Amino acid sequence: MNNQKDPKETNSRRKLIAGIGALSLFPLAKLGFFNKKKDVISCAPESGTQKIKLLSQDGTLVEVDLSKIKSTKQKISNEQLQSWVKKEL
Repeated sequence: MNNQKDPKETNSRRKLIAGIGALSLFPLAKLGFFNKKKDVISCAPESGTQKIKLLSQDGTLVEVDLSKIKSTKQKISNEQLQSWVKKEL
């Protein structure tokens, strides 16, 4: 029995191991190169927000984002408004 291996078989195993080693470096390269976050500075005003002016309970006028308001679509009476506003004398 011959204990020496065929040179073609050893070369193919070396190529296989080298190929596996090269392929295992791609995830590391991807994490290192493509994961860098770019600093973005926004100079434009926010386009998606609409603000409306509302009267607060103490009688001051404030601007509120429209998406933060629940719409009940009911009008209140003058008496309800006058009792809601706190008057400071």
